[in-house]
Amino acid sequence: MNTKGGLTKKTAQVQQMQQKDTSLKGLIKAMGPQIKKALPSVLTPERFTRMVFTALSTNPQLQQCTPGSFLGAMMQAAQLGVEPNTPIGQAYLIPYRNKGKLECQFQLGYKGLIDLAYRSGDIKDIQAHEVYENDLFEYEYGLDPKLRHVPAIKDRGEVIMYYAVFHMTNGGYGFEVMSKDDIIQHAKKTSQSFSSSYSPWSKYFDEMAKKTVIKKVLKYAPIKTEFVRAIAADETIKSTISEHMVDEADETVTIDTEAESVPADEPVPSGVDPQTGEVKTTQQQKDDAILEASLSM
Repeated sequence: MNTKGGLTKKTAQVQQMQQKDTSLKGLIKAMGPQIKKALPSVLTPERFTRMVFTALSTNPQLQQCTPGSFLGAMMQAAQLGVEPNTPIGQAYLIPYRNKGKLECQFQLGYKGLIDLAYRSGDIKDIQAHEVYENDLFEYEYGLDPKLRHVPAIKDRGEVIMYYAVFHMTNGGYGFEVMSKDDIIQHAKKTSQSFSSSYSPWSKYFDEMAKKTVIKKVLKYAPIKTEFVRAIAADETIKSTISEHMVDEADETVTIDTEAESVPADEPVPSGVDPQTGEVKTTQQQKDDAILEASLSM
């Protein structure tokens, strides 16, 4: 338990850090030790921080998000070891209007989900594919499930279905098939930012569709609880910073069709300083709490 003197010292540290830099970029720098502790060895803190700063400069709407939600989304990406807002498509930090204010939502990408599946150690192979109208595609569920897909050599037509298949290290396997219409209806019901013109769904529909069918097929896979908990972090808003972000409650309250989610490689708008990350906010008490939480980890 902290003594009175310890609390006084911590408060002084917080005030000193705020006097140094109260911008969102400054808050991120202040959390350097926590970022380093959270990241896997394959991803350096310097590289991860550069990705976060690039996301801020590329999408100025992220700079308008509440500091707590942005840092929460950032730490979810760090703890899961996925790259945010890069062309790789592992994860996204997305501005989302929630409870009447702009907050940052963490969202897993198609490749991030696959990486997490392999890291679980239970999955030997996992794939997802589009099915075009002129492909040869046959599948059958039941006691003896079957799946056959032979892509057309040319003139494949329009995409009509998506499917995912996995093989376990112990020899088990499974697959799931969804029509394009099923994907759209599912996304409308479950994705908090589907209707936004800036959502990854609008620019990366096939990748998001494959992610959807992968998540569905993995519901039937005998995989570790840790991986299931990681999947549950998808499309969440969390402003409480902790060593186990997956355990923190999702703070999303409403579905707002005005959510403004921006893909990772959107060009920098004219007049935006690529180096700025400063956010003007009157919520000084919330910033105090964020910094205090980071220092106590």
